[in-house]
Amino acid sequence: MVLRVSAHQDHFARQNLPPMADWPDLLLDGFDYPDRLNAGVELTDAMVARGFGDHTALIGNGRRRTYKELADWTNRLAHVLVEDLGVKPGNRVLIRSANNPAMVACWLAATKAGAVVVNSMPMLRAGELTKYVDKAEIAFALCDTRLMEEMIACAKGSDYLKTVVGFDGTSNHDAELDRLALEKRVTFQAIETAQDDVALLAFTSGSTGDPKATMHFHRDLLIIADGYAREVLGVTPEDVFVGSPPLAFTFGLGGLAIFPLRFGAAATLLETASPPNMIEIVEKYRATVCFTAPTAYRAMLQAMEEGADLSSLRAAVSAGETLPAPIYDAWKAKTGKPMLDGIGATEMLHIFISNRFDDHRPGCTGKPVGGYEAKVLAEDGREAPRGEIGRLAVRGPTGCRYLRGERQAEYVADGWNITGDSFVQDAEGFFHFAARSDDIIVTAGYNVAGPEVEAALLSHEAVSECAVIGAPDEERGQIIEAHVVLAAGHADDALTVKALQDHVKAVIAPYKYPRRVLFAASLPKTSTGKIQRFRLRQDG
Repeated sequence: MVLRVSAHQDHFARQNLPPMADWPDLLLDGFDYPDRLNAGVELTDAMVARGFGDHTALIGNGRRRTYKELADWTNRLAHVLVEDLGVKPGNRVLIRSANNPAMVACWLAATKAGAVVVNSMPMLRAGELTKYVDKAEIAFALCDTRLMEEMIACAKGSDYLKTVVGFDGTSNHDAELDRLALEKRVTFQAIETAQDDVALLAFTSGSTGDPKATMHFHRDLLIIADGYAREVLGVTPEDVFVGSPPLAFTFGLGGLAIFPLRFGAAATLLETASPPNMIEIVEKYRATVCFTAPTAYRAMLQAMEEGADLSSLRAAVSAGETLPAPIYDAWKAKTGKPMLDGIGATEMLHIFISNRFDDHRPGCTGKPVGGYEAKVLAEDGREAPRGEIGRLAVRGPTGCRYLRGERQAEYVADGWNITGDSFVQDAEGFFHFAARSDDIIVTAGYNVAGPEVEAALLSHEAVSECAVIGAPDEERGQIIEAHVVLAAGHADDALTVKALQDHVKAVIAPYKYPRRVLFAASLPKTSTGKIQRFRLRQDG
């Protein structure tokens, strides 16, 4: 495979791709795109040219925006990035915001300008943002003005981040970026990027808490729509999307931006996507496609019992954690429609195994999406017999490329992506999730690395030692459980529990705090001093 001539002037991304020999096999048959391809253009201006200009593209913060309005908006913003901020093709641009139309517009504008975008969670603290900035050598950041404090703190301590510009995430458009955009033209000559120019760096914490950046091309952003969204969801221009995953997650970016915009549909964006808020949106806008975790669907089922009308939903996509069979069964009994369980990965960009409307069953993840192949590996690396647990391996049109090839060999072997999940494949070809293969805690759809929470706890003076595990929980799938050995002079009481929880919330993203703190005199260890977390799980 030979990469096309890059349109990037800043060659950081191309130069920091892993060696091609370390890439997984890419199965691109059926995914044919021109050599020059800009995903930002394809999702906006190209849609206007196809006759969708008057269709609603985005709904959020109390107003609708058409495809023509979105194209004009993103073109104005792209002019600002290039002419006022000096963004060059290939520069990395970080975007910090909750889910709202302005975040989508900034992402699309930066993509049109040929930048490599890093979308980030609004809950991240300065220390976490600094890891992103340093790894990706990010010079530019666009930040919702309501979230500036941590962004500015990050910039003050950074050798790379020099330009931070605020935008208004509400509908007022009253911030520096917005005011600059008002003076710009609504047409923009987008950078003619190569289809295999890097468009997105998506960070994943992996099992260590030290974030790795996955590198995705312009074509990848369209592949997930032209594959999964077309084949499995059958998206039409009449669809209205709603969901809870942050746009900073590739699951959210696909489900709440790329998929609807690729097919002329509408996306409703919620800054606080609690189940009650999503229920309200479904009822108000007659949403048809929902992306969220099983815990939210449980709340929706209860709301339907209490009279909520969610009958407009034709597709309920569950991902982020394993879908329990009882929720699947209850949803099907209540709505007459299956819940579509699936599995994806940041490394793969989106869902690669899924149930279908006409081919599904409870307690099952489904079969590979068109273009993908999957198998279960035994300990010796060979394909395991049907019915036996092993490591999941997958390959297809997207695949893992870590920035600088960092730990690439841990994810890619013999041309296959080894996802870190254990699965069983049954005699009929369906894949069934068995367990995580690493120490990631999956809680209410969020992936949290235990070591990162441990590091936050250990920075508190009361903590001498600690170990963090995922404990089963009916509502959230798992909760973060911390086993703590206290330093001398600190009481093992409720006040200390709250102090430790508050401390973690202040140091790292608040959703990573331990919901259960257990005090212990000592932690189980090997003879070499390594903490035996599996014993804590067994004792629980």
